[in-house]
Amino acid sequence: MTGNHLFEYSLGEGVEAFTAHRDSLLPYPVVQGHQVHGSRIALIDRPGLTREALEGYDAFITKLREVAIGVRTADCVPVLLYDPRQRVVAAVHAGWRGTVQRISQKTLQRMAGLFGCRPGDVRAVVCPAIGPDSFQVGPEVTEAFRQAGFPMDIVWSFRGQGNGRPMSGGEHIDLFSANRWLLEQSGLQPENIQVCAVDTYTETRFYSARREGLCCGRNINAIRLV
Repeated sequence: MTGNHLFEYSLGEGVEAFTAHRDSLLPYPVVQGHQVHGSRIALIDRPGLTREALEGYDAFITKLREVAIGVRTADCVPVLLYDPRQRVVAAVHAGWRGTVQRISQKTLQRMAGLFGCRPGDVRAVVCPAIGPDSFQVGPEVTEAFRQAGFPMDIVWSFRGQGNGRPMSGGEHIDLFSANRWLLEQSGLQPENIQVCAVDTYTETRFYSARREGLCCGRNINAIRLV
């Protein structure tokens, strides 16, 4: 699979994974849900499911070949998972609320329950999302991460009064590190976790709700077995 407007990931043989740049044409249909920043997980057991049929789900798992699954983001964290042993893929939408709810861990648990996937076999990519320098938050978000048991020395920082640029001061959360930590806590090998660390707020190839407003487009993050 090639494309000038696809940010592609290498997860090994037998799988394709990408994030589409803004205004890109997808190379094939992608099953997507109507996400709600929750932690419900859907098993995709047949092709052609619509967003309406997948109302209220934020993660998707499938063993179907040639059926792409994906999540829509515009600063939230997309996590794509692949188990090459059991031939299972998953796409996870982890905004800060989903991250606090540990949706990536719950998805791995569901993969284990459905198909016997072992975390040590799973490969993951944490796709473009708002970066730690741009994700300025209020104290209620910081407290949510603290209450959820995240290592604050890794995921939180205070940037003082800032330098006059938008989002430069105050409290910041590192969603990339938070989701990497969740994956490692679940048993993934560190070398099997890719974090692309592309900040959607500053990288204009991608949509950013914080930069453009909530009505902007969405980045499609997809994975499929081939």
